[in-house]
Amino acid sequence: MAKKYENEFKVLIAELLKSGRPVKEVSEEYGLNGAMIRRWRREYEAKSGDFTNKKELSQEEKELKALRKELREITMERDILKKAVSIFSKSDR
Repeated sequence: MAKKYENEFKVLIAELLKSGRPVKEVSEEYGLNGAMIRRWRREYEAKSGDFTNKKELSQEEKELKALRKELREITMERDILKKAVSIFSKSDR
């Protein structure tokens, strides 16, 4: 099972890399995978030091997300019904 690291720890590692310490050195010191450390550094730079995954959605974004989900479900139902109609219409002939 994958180990979950706290945001503060990830920030600490990213700050160490930012200060000029090599990835290999930090990896050996803290017992971390080098690829994971590099990914944390990319995320840290991209999100301006924030590792939280939660993003507060506005009401419009929530509604848009719900509508897209509903559209996906209805499209899937329609496709299933089309296939069923074609199967039953072939067997009647």
